Amino acid sequence: MNTIDAVLFRDLFIAGVKALEAKKEYVNELNVFPVPDGDTGTNMTMTVKSAEKEVLALTDVTMENVCKAISSGSLRGARGNSGVILSQLLRGFTRSIRDNEHIEINDIADGFVKAVETAYKAVMKPKEGTILTVAKAGAYIASYLADFDLDPVTYTETIISYMREILDKTPEMLPVLKEAGVVDSGGEGLLIVLEGVRDELKSKLPVASGVKVDLSGFDKEGYSDMLQGKDKQSKSSDKKNQEKKNQDKRSEDKKHSEKILGNISKIAKKVKGGDISTADIRFRYCTEFIILTEIEFDRSKEKELKIFLEAIGDSIVVVADDDIVKVHVHTNMPGIAIQKALTYGQLTSMKIDNMQEEHNERLKLDEEKAEPSEPEKTPEVGRADSSDDAEDEQTVGDDKNAGEDNKDNYENYGKDIEGDYTGSNEDSETFASVEEDEGFDQYDSDNLKLPRKPVGFITVSAGDGLSDIFAGLGADLVIEGGQTMNPSTEDILNAIENINADTIFILPNNSNIILASQQAASLVEDKEVIVIPSKTIPQGIMALINYMANRSVEDNEKIMTEEMKRVKSGAVTYSIRDTVIQGIDIRQGDIMGIGESKIVNVGAQVVATTVELIESLIDEGSELVSIYYGSGTTEDEANLIADNVSRKYPDIDVEVHYGGQPVYYYYLSVE
Repeated sequence: MNTIDAVLFRDLFIAGVKALEAKKEYVNELNVFPVPDGDTGTNMTMTVKSAEKEVLALTDVTMENVCKAISSGSLRGARGNSGVILSQLLRGFTRSIRDNEHIEINDIADGFVKAVETAYKAVMKPKEGTILTVAKAGAYIASYLADFDLDPVTYTETIISYMREILDKTPEMLPVLKEAGVVDSGGEGLLIVLEGVRDELKSKLPVASGVKVDLSGFDKEGYSDMLQGKDKQSKSSDKKNQEKKNQDKRSEDKKHSEKILGNISKIAKKVKGGDISTADIRFRYCTEFIILTEIEFDRSKEKELKIFLEAIGDSIVVVADDDIVKVHVHTNMPGIAIQKALTYGQLTSMKIDNMQEEHNERLKLDEEKAEPSEPEKTPEVGRADSSDDAEDEQTVGDDKNAGEDNKDNYENYGKDIEGDYTGSNEDSETFASVEEDEGFDQYDSDNLKLPRKPVGFITVSAGDGLSDIFAGLGADLVIEGGQTMNPSTEDILNAIENINADTIFILPNNSNIILASQQAASLVEDKEVIVIPSKTIPQGIMALINYMANRSVEDNEKIMTEEMKRVKSGAVTYSIRDTVIQGIDIRQGDIMGIGESKIVNVGAQVVATTVELIESLIDEGSELVSIYYGSGTTEDEANLIADNVSRKYPDIDVEVHYGGQPVYYYYLSVE
């Protein structure tokens, strides 16, 4: 038997998860910066464990169900850069094979290619020498071997062997890896998963004896051009065929639209008081509901509903997910929208808000100069393990093929950002990927709906002192997380759903959380979610300070992003191992002063190292130094550092604040 059915595929995935879980600490040790964070191994493991949980909960084990569980579980459970990248690879692979009852060698090859394409499409500037490079090499050889007469075990072993060969070359692609003497940690994690799959395959499927794979015609360097080196003639032919199909489809859609619009016109004439509103707001009622479909809701039904809603309103969102359809529309005829929806099935989670009344109420409050409402209590939304950042950031690219699948949309929320506390050997790539739920309403403890407000704020912070500071600056929710614990995409989604606001700003305050934040933002359809790419706690504080309620959302986004760059950030922690990085010899237990993108200084004492780091951040334009002391030090020690700086720089103000953050003795800010 050389095919893999749904049950075996499930078992293979679980075996890969267990293999990574067993070696996560080894992967963590490959992190370039010797900081005491959870790092790549922890983040990748928690990502696939989230998917494993959904897989194990399946009662009907079909290929489609297993693929959906892996894709959705990894997406929502993704933590850190490595977790988001891995979730995209899994999403692409499962999307390729989900319609098959059994998969063979050719299907596996197609899955590898689709996995890599999915990940690369989401990255505007992919950097080689990372997990993406290793995955691309796997897709390259998997495609080459697809026509060979190989059993799945031999096929998989050959792929893994070549991928490891490319992984061993990653230090030549990224100088920071070479200096630290390690390979890319994300690539290592991916290979460990595949090796777990291979071992399970060996125990379940027969292996042909004496098989030798002839790679004499294989170009080992060809992987670098894999995504660009497709058959151009074939692509040209495909393009022409697709253009013909698109032209025929447009003609068909036009006729269909005219029919639907004609029916809507007849219905609308029956509505009493057709001119419902003469207010500035064109469509008065914000209408939301979920359809529990009782008929097959295919792409034609989805298009039909969208055309219908476009005729009676705007701000339309229709998201189909198996047997539920989530709908949002601004309209003057919510009753007609509901009538139409009832033709597809039962309705639940219905909500109709009069936006004109809300607008008038806000104007009235502004005139009365009403005091802003008390910020919500700060719950602990989610915890996770931490940082596998990269020396350079990469931003999101649009998925130009997103139209082929409503569940696989990409939005470009990426921002070019630079610098970080905890550089590692994995690129920090910024993704946004639409596949799952949208948030709806927020309720208080008495289950009464809270008034929707214009703007809300979410920040990520570790330490009760820092959380209090953010709450005092107006943050609605503070997610527990940061350098040593990265919240998952789902943690951030939960926070978004718990704020009833038109627009929500997210301040990740760590480069390794920006990816998950933007991925969460893309999953929300009923609110505008804006990620301000703050990479440090001081940047987040500066951004929040510069928010002004009388400015537009667009202006606030621009100004907050610009102003936070004026802050020079620093952190002080200890080394967990011996290493050499950026030409600095570091021993286990040394105290390290870390700037925004590199280790600045190393010493034996916390106070001396901190003072030296502050001095390196100060320039002739500096006016204020802020010192946030963590749980591992004291206020007296922080004041001693402040006095030392004040004596040397009498014209610069120095402030001391309790942060309470773990692991890092001090966070520093110089403006």
